[in-house]
Amino acid sequence: MTGLPLTAIAQSLLLLAIFVLLHSCLVAHAILNPIDFLALQSIRKSLDDLPGSHFFASWDFTSDPCNFAGVYCVGDNVIALNLGDPRAGSPGLTGRLDPAIGKLSALTEFTVVPGRIIGPLPESLSQLKNLRFLAVSRNFISGQIPATLGQLRGLHTLDLSFNQLTGSIPWSVGALPALSNVILCHNRLSGPVPPFVSQTLTRLDLKQNDLSGSLSPASLPPSLEYLSLSWNRFSGPVDRLLGGLNRLNYLDLSLNQFTGCIPGRLFSFPIANLQLQRNLFSGPVEPVDQVTIPTVDLSYNRLSGEISPLLATVQNLYLNNNRFMGQVPNSLVDRLLSAGIQILYLQHNYLTGIDINPGAEIPVSSSLCLQYNCMVPPLQTPCPLKAGKQKTRPTDQCIEWKGRTRN
Repeated sequence: MTGLPLTAIAQSLLLLAIFVLLHSCLVAHAILNPIDFLALQSIRKSLDDLPGSHFFASWDFTSDPCNFAGVYCVGDNVIALNLGDPRAGSPGLTGRLDPAIGKLSALTEFTVVPGRIIGPLPESLSQLKNLRFLAVSRNFISGQIPATLGQLRGLHTLDLSFNQLTGSIPWSVGALPALSNVILCHNRLSGPVPPFVSQTLTRLDLKQNDLSGSLSPASLPPSLEYLSLSWNRFSGPVDRLLGGLNRLNYLDLSLNQFTGCIPGRLFSFPIANLQLQRNLFSGPVEPVDQVTIPTVDLSYNRLSGEISPLLATVQNLYLNNNRFMGQVPNSLVDRLLSAGIQILYLQHNYLTGIDINPGAEIPVSSSLCLQYNCMVPPLQTPCPLKAGKQKTRPTDQCIEWKGRTRN
């Protein structure tokens, strides 16, 4: 019987095994498509590690880019790109964002860790029709938010916070239908805020910008749970705006120029921290029920009338620098003495009395300040430095205010 020599048979079997192995590898992991490969090369050329960062050490283009740090693939496409070492304290990256990012057509997630990336956001981001998550925060991104981001109809999260962005928030961004998180705080944005139409928007953080104008009742959806607009120049009333936002668990409107009354229903919302200080709110404060919000700060406004006893269940209550008058409710005094209230700041109002024994001991964990009212404080308690040294308000001011309220 004739046949191939044993060595030839062995070589043939070895070649067959190698072929099968290579084929299975190719099926299991397709080679990255050339467009994505070239896009990653361009992105890499425009960025570098800051000293101490080694993020790009694995970016060797003679190997499979789908094994690079921060690159995630499905099939032959990049679906997620997370630039920079996400560990806390990582130095981050420097350079610019290359427009080639727009060539990664299957991308659903794009993030950049804090660093020193400069320049504008590439307009080409609008080509990423599958993008769901866009987070480029705590860098030095400048210029305007591209209005073309309004083409990303499936975008859920937009986080461009802690940058140097200028101009207004594009109305096209407000019109995105699937947004759940918009975080644009700590920039230099100006002008009015567009209406947000997404009925799934739960977080809107615009604090520390230069935004202005009033907010119409239809500009914010009832799905909101977190709303921060502090440190801007917003104006106008908020009673109708806030009336429908009964899912809020965090609200900060401080350091603006909001006017009008504070809606009583607001104090019944499931809020943990209510920050309305340093505005131009006026009129009485009239909760509809016992207030269960742990911290309420209404200081530095133009609020008037008597203090509601329904505020006695607040743990940290800041009513200072307003125009409250009359007697401090006994329920607040009782809660203070039992350490139920930890901070009760009533200084710089027109209050005329408080029923508390001059020998009463304020619990160590509690603070009371009564300075600069229309009464002599019955007991001396430490106050913030900003309260000043005057214990009582001048009598002529008290008489003048009393005359105004009667008229």
